[in-house]
Amino acid sequence: MLTTTLAAIKRSLNKLITAIGRLLTTAGIWLIAIVLLFEEWGWEYLAAILAWFGRLPGLRWVEGRIRALPPYASLALFAVPLLTLLPVKLLALYWLGHGHTVLGISVIIAAKLGGTAITARLFMLTRPTLMKLAWFARGFNRWMAFKDRVLTRVKASAAWQQWTRFKATARSLFQRIRQLFKRG
Repeated sequence: MLTTTLAAIKRSLNKLITAIGRLLTTAGIWLIAIVLLFEEWGWEYLAAILAWFGRLPGLRWVEGRIRALPPYASLALFAVPLLTLLPVKLLALYWLGHGHTVLGISVIIAAKLGGTAITARLFMLTRPTLMKLAWFARGFNRWMAFKDRVLTRVKASAAWQQWTRFKATARSLFQRIRQLFKRG
């Protein structure tokens, strides 16, 4: 009797652990997917904005110098946004801790956007040099394969399909409204 009860408890516990594992895996994948989607969309747009700034005479010279860096110097260059934005983020946390919630959150968002933009531009400038490092190229290719698998899984989900349909409907509606204003 006791053995049967213990076996039933063990089965139930195993089912619970499996269910928690699935839940954590799903939540983890969605969290990673949200970060990847932000980085994917933000990366392109923010890098394009910085590329526009990079056409300015002084910055064009700086970008040329960055492109000419050797591989390990290019890699070390990625510490610059991290180290320069760290004090800004700490200041934002200080403001959050002292009741300036909107200011603190705004600074954190601005730092994230700025850091992503700078990192994206630096990567676009240094990628050919960095890919000369065999270990970096392997890691980058693995990362891209992982990212593609996660994004494929997300884009196959019902939530993504529903969002895509909603976005298409909203775009169509805004186009019709715009046409009405052009006529009238």
